[in-house]
This record gives sequence, C-alpha cells and structure tokens, in this order.
Amino acid sequence: MENHTFQTRGVCARMISFGIEDGKLHDVRFFGGCPGNTAAIGKLIEGKDAREVADLLRGNDCGGRGTSCADQLAIAIDQALKDKA
Repeated sequence: MENHTFQTRGVCARMISFGIEDGKLHDVRFFGGCPGNTAAIGKLIEGKDAREVADLLRGNDCGGRGTSCADQLAIAIDQALKDKA
C-alpha cells in the first residue's frame, strides 16, 4: 500500500494521511478539524475507489472558505494519483 500525507490549506485540519492500494482508499485520518465529521468521512470512504471519492468530495465548501476538509482530501487524492502516474 502506498501511504500519503498532505498538508491542508484554509481548513481547521492541519494534515491528512491515507493509503491507496489497488485504487482503493484506506486508513484516512485527519489531524485537527472537527473530530466527529472527519472520523465519519474516513469510515464512509474506507475501501472506496479513490477517483470516485475525489470526484464526489471535490468543491465541497465549509463556511464560505472556498474549501473544506472533504475538498482538501479530494485535492490530496488527486495529487497522490497524479504522482503515481
């Protein structure tokens, strides 16, 4: 499994870590942010297709910030998949 870390911007969570194996997401963890919401995101997307999750979460906004923890995860997934290509 390839493990990734991503420094977030513009959100309460400071960092996101996750693994991708066979195109599927695993062990998604947010450091900081709203613990209940970020833990729920990780549980809901465990084992899901990384590209599909990124497409689903991309553009989600939190309080008019223009981004959110979910959007930052989409950006992180996009970057990880791009780096792998």
